[in-house]
Amino acid sequence: MLIAPSILAADFSALGEEIKKTKGADLLHIDIMDGCFVPNISIGPDVVAALRDKTDLIFDVHLMIIKPLRYIEKFVKAGADQITFHVECEDDTNAVIDEIHRFGIKAGLAIKPSTPVSVLAPFAEKLHTVIVMSVEPGFGGQSLIPETLTKIKEIKQQFPHILVEVDGGVNRDTIKLCHESGADILISGTGVFRAEDPQKEIEFLRSGK
Repeated sequence: MLIAPSILAADFSALGEEIKKTKGADLLHIDIMDGCFVPNISIGPDVVAALRDKTDLIFDVHLMIIKPLRYIEKFVKAGADQITFHVECEDDTNAVIDEIHRFGIKAGLAIKPSTPVSVLAPFAEKLHTVIVMSVEPGFGGQSLIPETLTKIKEIKQQFPHILVEVDGGVNRDTIKLCHESGADILISGTGVFRAEDPQKEIEFLRSGK
């Protein structure tokens, strides 16, 4: 089980110091929001680039934006190791995946709570990861929607080569459900960055107890 702390819950005034809290994690989840696809604005490629030399963690960049195609190169140059975008975006899905692969990094798709797993089928062979949103995307600190976790089992059964990430409301209260669902990667923002001991919290999440 891999753990990916989400910097959306970090103190943005001290991101360099905040990243030190992620010691022991496997990836750093970076949410990019444009204020249009979701009703929130987060950070851009310049901030990602500024963080790149602060950690050796894999940069798991999650584009919650309407037009991801025009920004792929910018985030690759900023240090993204893998880029996930939403199948519900306005750009052609195959074109975005191909653009990500053009730069030699891994591509993933994210699906909202109301989006069925069936939409992944035409693109599955090109995907490294799928993010199952267990909350409505846009804001951290929300409660996990348990019904969304059934999608993880569906994906693992239909597309066993894909790593499944669960994003939203992952914490001590929901960790057992996430483990039982078969998720490969747990994304946790508030659960890690607001914990009294983030390193201990990362190991607790990994254990699934």
